[in-house]
Amino acid sequence: MLKEITIGQYIPGDSFIHKLDPRTKILISIFFIICLFVMNKYVGYIFVTAFLGAAIIFSKIHIRFLYKGLKPVFLLIIITAALNIFMIQGKPENLLYAWGYLKIYKEGIDTALFMTLRLIFLILGTSLLTLTTSPIELTDGIERLLNPFKKIGVPAHELAMMMTIALRFIPTLMDETDKIMKAQQARGADFESGNIIQKAKSLIPLLVPLFISSFRRADELAMAMEARCYRGGEGRTRMKQLKYGGRDFVAYGIIALLLVLSFYVRFGIK
Repeated sequence: MLKEITIGQYIPGDSFIHKLDPRTKILISIFFIICLFVMNKYVGYIFVTAFLGAAIIFSKIHIRFLYKGLKPVFLLIIITAALNIFMIQGKPENLLYAWGYLKIYKEGIDTALFMTLRLIFLILGTSLLTLTTSPIELTDGIERLLNPFKKIGVPAHELAMMMTIALRFIPTLMDETDKIMKAQQARGADFESGNIIQKAKSLIPLLVPLFISSFRRADELAMAMEARCYRGGEGRTRMKQLKYGGRDFVAYGIIALLLVLSFYVRFGIK
């Protein structure tokens, strides 16, 4: 299960999506999230599906790899859908099923479907950002986008560096956790049997070695940066300068069209 988590991983390539400026991909991801939450009708998700499908095709990322990233959150998606179905109250005439205190309304099913679609599209869309953007490009892109906020005291470079390091170390920590679990299972530890509470308790012995390993890696990273005379963003130069190209403006045009369609579906269609 741990090896199926794809957050923070990067797959090198030369596709249309890989070649986009990192600022373009970050902003498109933000606009895509806005589109997801603006949509309130099923017809709107046809446009979202078309956009995301085209992005996956042009990124040349295999769909099975994206599916692997969805598998660890299937339980969360199911729980979210179930809570919406049973907790949302609707109009009396829209009551579909009742059993004691449990009642299912049409509004609850609609909300559950919308939340499920939003979560799936959200995970797939944001996964494409990290899968097609290297950590260095992601850092540069975030820093350049935050640069205008330096005038009000926002540490753009430090924030970009922290976010990128956090993303970069997610796969590393997952691998470390998997190694610790296998080592403890070889010594007789049982992480599978029992109820949910017992399984949660069985994971406690993982925390101490995992924290020790995390602190050690953080200390090694700090020493490596110190040895290379890292002193923050002031006066730093870059081997690759960010520069917008024609493909970036095409991408901005497509996401702008999706935004317009999203607001039209939300406010224009009755």
